[in-house]
Amino acid sequence: MRTLLITGPGGSGRTTVAAATAFAAAREGTRTLLLGAGPEDALGPVLGDADLPGLTVRRVDADAGFRADLAALQERAGGALDLLGASRLVPEETGPLPGAEELAVLRALRDAAASEDAYDLLVVDLPAAPRALALLALPEELRRVLRRLLPPERQAARALRPVLGRLAGVPMPAEWIYETAARLDLQLAAVQALLADRGTAVRLVAEPGPAGADALRTAALGVALRGLRLDAVVANRVLPESEAAGWLVGPVAQQRKTLDEWREEHTVHPVAHLGRDPRGADDLAALAAPVAPAVTGPVRWPVTDRIAEDGVLVWHLPLPGARRDSLDLVRRGDELTVTAGPFRRVVPLPSALRRCTVDGAALREGELRIRFRPDPELWPRTR
Repeated sequence: MRTLLITGPGGSGRTTVAAATAFAAAREGTRTLLLGAGPEDALGPVLGDADLPGLTVRRVDADAGFRADLAALQERAGGALDLLGASRLVPEETGPLPGAEELAVLRALRDAAASEDAYDLLVVDLPAAPRALALLALPEELRRVLRRLLPPERQAARALRPVLGRLAGVPMPAEWIYETAARLDLQLAAVQALLADRGTAVRLVAEPGPAGADALRTAALGVALRGLRLDAVVANRVLPESEAAGWLVGPVAQQRKTLDEWREEHTVHPVAHLGRDPRGADDLAALAAPVAPAVTGPVRWPVTDRIAEDGVLVWHLPLPGARRDSLDLVRRGDELTVTAGPFRRVVPLPSALRRCTVDGAALREGELRIRFRPDPELWPRTR
């Protein structure tokens, strides 16, 4: 199954483009699942009476997911809650906590990927770009936190925990905590594998113009730093040049300039302005949204060997739109924290680079090139 993640700046029409993309794919005979990941049912008004064979529409219900998780947690920790004299919460009397919506979206992605229903394409209408990028970063970040707090290797000594607890004089984590962490890690790994799959791509929606160009540049940088594949840019609400007259001449010229700039860096699909808010099957068909992309290889961050020439290994990180004054690198052990603009990611070093020291970095043509010099104490010596 191919997966197309659609996001963009707020107000760019990303929900309409997501609906039109799924509609176009289903019309071509592709079995398509359209997943609405926003807090409200924004897809309903856009789809209207559109009913197409091969198109299934679902909406993430964060409230129901939170109640189910709360009930499961109380059931699993029931013994401890009873010992503490805690009163049980009734799931129906609670509302979702901050972060519940993001976790519900991740669960929906996992369930869609593992579904027994036969779908060829999953189209996800994500929230606006800043929130969407934070959501897509969650699986990797949460797994990293879990490994730091409850390292998997500690589970090998589960039989010794009571003894270790008595010797250390401090209570050891209960068995159910490790079981819960392992189960959560497995679920997050499934979502992370979906995002890294060669059939998964991100499509950014933006309205051509100065504000859209700035927002698109930032969003594309965030996509690149997460190691996600940017399929294309959908330029939404493009005004017709043939009918430009009077006050429309200026906006049309501004859009043309922005589109020319975007085409230098991205694959761009213009979607025409209908002169109204698209509603229903006829309008979705008139938008002629591009269908899903072909499957290609994943994004790679290669390491080149320049030891013979310069005595270094070079790690290449594609970061289009990055600026030198907003870049920062910090190495801690076998991890590298990369900050680019408003985004930050902690990435594990490739095995060869863990035995090296950072020798410098340079940003050239939208690519961050980090130089690593082999540590004589750790690097294999040649005769």
